[in-house]
Order: sequence, then structure tokens, then C-alpha cells
Amino acid sequence: MAGERAGVDARGAAGVQIGDHGRQQNVFRMEVPRSVRVALISVLTLGVLAAGGWAVVALVLPQFAPTYKTEFLIDASAAADPAGLAEITESLRTVVGNSGDRDSLALRSFGGECGADDNTTRLVDFGTGNRDEIAAAAAGVRGGGVATLQRGIVQAIEDFSRPFAQDAKQVNRIVVVARQGEDGCDADTAFVQREISDRIEAAGLEIEFRVIGYRVEDDQQDQLARLAAGSGAPEPMFVETATDLDAALDWFTNVEPVLRNAKAVVDVLNPTVTTVNEAVAATMDGRLDVAERRIGDARDAITAADAAFEDLDGRTGTAEAADLNRRALSLKDLQRDVVESAESLLADARDGRPLGPGHERFSTVANGYNAEVTAMNDALAALRATAPKGVR
Repeated sequence: MAGERAGVDARGAAGVQIGDHGRQQNVFRMEVPRSVRVALISVLTLGVLAAGGWAVVALVLPQFAPTYKTEFLIDASAAADPAGLAEITESLRTVVGNSGDRDSLALRSFGGECGADDNTTRLVDFGTGNRDEIAAAAAGVRGGGVATLQRGIVQAIEDFSRPFAQDAKQVNRIVVVARQGEDGCDADTAFVQREISDRIEAAGLEIEFRVIGYRVEDDQQDQLARLAAGSGAPEPMFVETATDLDAALDWFTNVEPVLRNAKAVVDVLNPTVTTVNEAVAATMDGRLDVAERRIGDARDAITAADAAFEDLDGRTGTAEAADLNRRALSLKDLQRDVVESAESLLADARDGRPLGPGHERFSTVANGYNAEVTAMNDALAALRATAPKGVR
């Protein structure tokens, strides 16, 4: 009989080999109470879920974030002119109908008794596709109390910081429509200004303010201007008629975003043309590797403009916006043609073909693109010229 020898079997288990056929294994087990095993499994499961939840919050949800988040903050106090509130709500109902498809809108009113919990009210939560809800809520607003402007602005800022609130891809905005220039609960405008400024800083968000003063008395306009400055807003737009109010609200709600996004499109596309021109010059000089890299940079830049194109495509509620969107899409197509003609020229150079015909084709396409850029800039200038009086 063969002797005994210590070793490790093919499965790595420590044991004692006995003779030629027998095998004895020493198995070591640690008994864990069932309650402990359940707790361990629960902790591991929660860890996996938490990791998955973080991935959803950090990577997936931002893809669905709205382009713009705009909260309308309207004065529902018992001002001297009771018809003013009805005109504000009617104007709002008209204007939101042309807002962007990807805009997230909300509505809040202010006005009531000092120190009361309901002296500012969130009427509609942020959401896309809620234009009808905004219009219906605005129609139901009734006036009363004093102008609790400070608390309205403070609560509007906090609306952007609620748990799980999504930040906008481009702009967070609060559009204030006030009928009085001072806070009805605190006449110390400097204090109110500092309080608003501190709340904005504490929120840690980039929030743009736009302020419209509707039939605000002359002796209160300076106070409203100081409150606007405290929020980092431009000078308020003071209007006196319902027609001018419509124009002011429409400008901030619809026209300003269209101008911003159209300019973003141009700002992204124009440097790309410079990059393509550098690629063509490198091709003509025989620096083909440089040309290839610059063409790759140009293609990357075109892709980077997709977000601006997407938002502009959702803002076609007016003839001017639809025209700018059409022009932007035309520019995008023409720029692809420019890049492709530069690539064709580079292919000619690599294959040893004459460069003259390819360069001529590139020049023709580039001239067409330049003409469309000029037309786009003219359209933007014409739209800017329609700005209501008081817009900087």
C-alpha cells in the first residue's frame, strides 16, 4: 500500500490523500445565523440599487432635462387698479401658447397678508407640455392683500431647489410681473434687495430674472429697479397698456430664447468654417495629416451644435421663429456640404489627382454657405429691432 502524502487537490481544497483511491477532505465551515445572512444580503442589494440609482440620476435624467425652466411670478395683490390683474393673466394665457416645446414652465402668484403662509402661492409646478394648465390657473387668480414681492421672489427661488428638481440645460429664469414697486410688508428696499441677493447666492443656482412693471406709479419705479438689481436682473421694463404688456411678456418668454439659440447656432457653426478653411489650406500645402485632423475637428463641432438646433426646432410658434429655424437647418446642411467638399479635396490630394477642380467645388459650396450666414444675421437683426421699448 502506498504511503500517505499531504497535498492540494485539483479544486484547491486542503486534504490528505489516502492510498491510491481513497480521499479525505477537511472542510471548514463557519455557521452564520439566518438573521445575519438576511441583513448582509439586504445591504448588498441596497448597495447595488443605490449604485444604479446614482447612475440614473447622474447619467440618464440629465438627458431628459428641459432646455429652459421659466417660472412666472405675477402680482395678485389688491392694487389700486383691479383691472390690471385680469390683463396680466390674460396676457400670460396668450403668451405661453407660443413657448418652446421643451420649456418647463411654472406659475406662482404673490399677494396677501404679511406673515401669512398663503401670501405667495405656487399655482402650477414645473413641467413640459403644461401650457394649458398655466393658462387655466392664471384665469383663476383672484387679487387680495398687499404686494408680498420679497416673499414671492424668495419662494420662487426655492422652487428651483426642491428635491429631485432638474436644472435646465441652458437657462433657469424667473419672469416677474409687478404692479407696485415696493414690498407691502417691508418698505426698506435696501434690506429687501439684500435679502433677495442672499437667497439667490444661497441657492447656488444660475437664475436669470426678468422684471416687468405694469402700470407702476412713477414714484415707485426706482424701488422696483433696485429690487431688480438685487436679483441681478436688467432694468425693469415698465409698460402701461395691455398691448405693451403682451409685447413685453412675449419678448421675454419667446423671442429672447429664439434669439439666444439662433445666435448659439451661428456661434458654433462659424468657427467650424474657420477650421475647414484651415484644413483646405493644409491640403493645398501638402500637409495632409493636418488637414485630416482639422476636418475631424470640424465634424465634432457640428455635432456639438445639436442641442442648440434641437431647442430652436421646438420654438416655431411664430413666423419669425419658424423662419430662423428653417435658416438654421439650412446652415447645418450647407456646412455638412462644406466639410464633405473639403474631404473630397483631401481625397484628391491623397490619390495624386489635380486639386484645381476640387478646390473650385469647395469655393462654390463655401460661397453658398456664406450667403446663408449673411441672410441669417440679417434676420436676427430684424428680430432684435422688434424689441419693446426699454429692452437693452
